[in-house]
Amino acid sequence: MPDPPGPLDPRFPNLRPEVVEGYLRAPANSRAEIVDGELSVQPRPRPGHARAAGKLNATLDGPFDRGGDGPGGWILLVEPELHLGPKPDILVPDLAGWHRDRFPTDAFADDAPAHLSIAPDWVCKVLSRRTEARDRGEKMRVYRREQVAHVWLLDPALKTLEVFHLSQGLYALVDTYEGDGDVRAEPFDAIALTLGALWS
Repeated sequence: MPDPPGPLDPRFPNLRPEVVEGYLRAPANSRAEIVDGELSVQPRPRPGHARAAGKLNATLDGPFDRGGDGPGGWILLVEPELHLGPKPDILVPDLAGWHRDRFPTDAFADDAPAHLSIAPDWVCKVLSRRTEARDRGEKMRVYRREQVAHVWLLDPALKTLEVFHLSQGLYALVDTYEGDGDVRAEPFDAIALTLGALWS
């Protein structure tokens, strides 16, 4: 007979003990998330997935995070751990960005927690067939609840970028961009983004 679940973890008082235990014991080579109190443990992204996210981050970093040849004003992070809402929901988007004036000033301190509890202004999720339903469904509902203004869904297999903007409490599809050409996609429409560079 399995051991009964342990006591509530004071860091996660609103989550079931077995969910917290599974999250804390998830293998290091996996991506553990909790949405609406349910644990999901997925393998690390495949190389094509990771490459698309890395190329996108490299493209946006200079003009928007470092401010070279662009407007600056952003903090961009790769795979940040987000603890959002009272339970909390724990999500790890491929990329996330905050306007600098909203980013916690102590987040890079040595004693800072490994997660962020301030919702980003933009998230990007690179889609895969095994996680697409959750990415489009329950995770976007969390981002909507937390008022994340911009969500990008990037699909390397289909070579598409879907851009969503939060409007009156709902996500509206701004546009779907396909192929290899240059696009200007909010909130980073100050530069032309070459889609083909993300798939190569």
